[in-house]
Amino acid sequence: MKRRHDDHDYSDRCIYHIVLCVENRIPILGSLNAPDANHKRAYIVPTSDGRLVEQCWNGITRHRPEIKILAFQLMPDHIHSVVFVERKMPYHLGHVINGFKTAVRKALRDYYEAQPRTAQTEQTSPSTMPSWHWEKGYYDTILRFQGQLKKMISYVHDNPQRLWIKREHPEHLTVKHNVFIDGTSVQVMGNLFLLNTPLKKVVQCSRRITEEQLSCEKERMLNLSKEGYVLVSACISPGEKQIMKAAFDLGGKQIIILENGFSPMQKPAGRQFDACKEGKLLLVAPWEHHNERRKITREQCLALNALAQKIVGQSVQSETHE
Repeated sequence: MKRRHDDHDYSDRCIYHIVLCVENRIPILGSLNAPDANHKRAYIVPTSDGRLVEQCWNGITRHRPEIKILAFQLMPDHIHSVVFVERKMPYHLGHVINGFKTAVRKALRDYYEAQPRTAQTEQTSPSTMPSWHWEKGYYDTILRFQGQLKKMISYVHDNPQRLWIKREHPEHLTVKHNVFIDGTSVQVMGNLFLLNTPLKKVVQCSRRITEEQLSCEKERMLNLSKEGYVLVSACISPGEKQIMKAAFDLGGKQIIILENGFSPMQKPAGRQFDACKEGKLLLVAPWEHHNERRKITREQCLALNALAQKIVGQSVQSETHE
């Protein structure tokens, strides 16, 4: 199971964002349609298999009364859902997921066996069962903090639109690997050309900076951003975060260095998605993705800040693959 927290009690009261993927990401559940006269945003047209998957997911609450489904979104090759375990269950979440997968398999078998068969199909397809399977396990995010639920529900429902935009702008919304910065291999997502922009400036502030000093540094960096400089930062200290957010709000171009790498399902969230699409943002990750929540170490801070300096001072060579 692709759990984020090995020490978490997955039978306890909690809210989760869950993702289940079709094995090998076969787009068997539905098709993506662009916005049209009847739909302001992109949408998914489910296949018969997709409709059965959605019915089985909604059926979880009949068999598991402790669970409430807060959001669901079918995608061509995976599903998203936000679920609320309202009270402690006698079984863990993985047990519920496995039960759902079994229910889907049975529903598909019953559906295909009920379809009329011709002599030709009898010869060419002796089995009436579909050939696809779920990927082993599931992805989950535990929602712990105020404001997360509303944002996650919006994120789930917005996935078709995000996928459509990603297909329209694949160069800015796809993870690229083996991008080398002064010999350091990193992963990136966003506008790769920002790395070679000649006007770049590192945003780095001590945690001990005074309010007056921060105000001056903020003004200086915002002026540079308005002049066309790309601001580069790992956004570690409160001052760095404040300056980068202010510049982002003004529409400035940025390179943000991340402690955590990109997961297989990851896309930029919220306004960062739009900024990547518009070519104003590049996310850089020097290390592989990890599921657990970690406290950043001093050594990691130094490494991220050193990478920011390399980005500003060195040329970039890339050998990328998606």
